[in-house]
Amino acid sequence: MILSGLQDLPVHIRWMIRRDMTEVLQIERASFEFPWGEDDFIQCLRQRNCIGMVAEHDERIVGFMIYQLHRTRLHVMNFAVDPKCRRMNIGSQMIAKLASKLSPHRRSQILLEVRETNLDAQLFFRKEGFKAISVLRDFYEDTTEDAYLMQYRFQQPVETETGSQIARLAG
Repeated sequence: MILSGLQDLPVHIRWMIRRDMTEVLQIERASFEFPWGEDDFIQCLRQRNCIGMVAEHDERIVGFMIYQLHRTRLHVMNFAVDPKCRRMNIGSQMIAKLASKLSPHRRSQILLEVRETNLDAQLFFRKEGFKAISVLRDFYEDTTEDAYLMQYRFQQPVETETGSQIARLAG
């Protein structure tokens, strides 16, 4: 399925299950020069603090993310959107799902690494509110390439004038 235009594509984001692996691996191979293999996914997802989620549209997987839960942060290990479905707000919906898991008192940030040559990912995550906070030299096992460590911090929802008036009235 090739979708045309740059329209927003509404997705359902749910837990990844074993049956999703074929489509996830197809997206992985289409997205990265050095893709994870099935064993990499399984090894990561078997860890107690590791969670996989997929973005689904019309019963087809169009994106996925793998992240680890830590005491004070979420750490994104892998994140991809099907190349045929990019620029349709799928990645933004996935980031919004992750950001909704943050709070000021517990997990207050999301961290991830992006290859220095992956300008599209750098720009995407920057647009989503991530900032590069350091350079990780010779980070990858498959190349001598550096990575940027990027961080998203919890942001308190902005209270509107009307919202604060309602809160005062509600007492």
